[in-house]
Amino acid sequence: MRLDGQSAIVTGGASGLGAATAQRLARAGCRVAMLDINQAAAEASARRLGGIAVHCDVADAGSAEAAVAKAREAHGPARLLVNCAGVGTAGRIVGRDGPLALAAFERVIRINLIGSFNLLRLAAADMLALDPLDEGERGVIVNTASIAGYEGQVGQAAYAASKAGVIGMTLPAAREFARAGVRVVSIAPGLFQTPMVEGLPPELQRKLADDIPFPQRLGQPEEFAALVEHIALNRFLNGETIRLDGALRMPPR
Repeated sequence: MRLDGQSAIVTGGASGLGAATAQRLARAGCRVAMLDINQAAAEASARRLGGIAVHCDVADAGSAEAAVAKAREAHGPARLLVNCAGVGTAGRIVGRDGPLALAAFERVIRINLIGSFNLLRLAAADMLALDPLDEGERGVIVNTASIAGYEGQVGQAAYAASKAGVIGMTLPAAREFARAGVRVVSIAPGLFQTPMVEGLPPELQRKLADDIPFPQRLGQPEEFAALVEHIALNRFLNGETIRLDGALRMPPR
């Protein structure tokens, strides 16, 4: 899909993978709406890129519906959705204080999995009504999974389950929307230099980087954004989850 002049929505657009993706798409000529629960950070990012910031709790139906409507009003219906909003809360199923609180597990599932589906359903509904472009394409949806969806570590039961769910809905969504020319692809990042990782002690960050075969460093958000752009441009990418991890395979701990 040609990106210049297209309307795009990026969730989690205020920081990390989402901010890098929004910047990349803006440089490619997209009109970008950055949806984030952190309104102030989203507005600062939007000012730099010339896009718009929209407050959105991706796990809430009403909030997401209002946010998509605001983005539509400003830029027209989106032809590109990139779901980057997520949380990585860790916790053992049974820890020193007993079983993990069910609310803690539910929160991760709601934000990472239900939140991705929430925006997917809304953006897809708009895309299906658009006029087709070249080869009948109407839109592209990119979800963020994780290699934890394949190789969850101890303490990642909630996170791994949420990301495995994103992986699992990729193909059925792509199959459902195929007749309308809407593609659905997921990216499963490995260890990236994001605010989530930057909060870890430096020595732990170095150890994490040492475990990556090549290149032996943490991924850069710009590398994730570059893959998003390629997915949008390459029409034959559909229904797949692409690992972006430097050949890393996560150990049990």
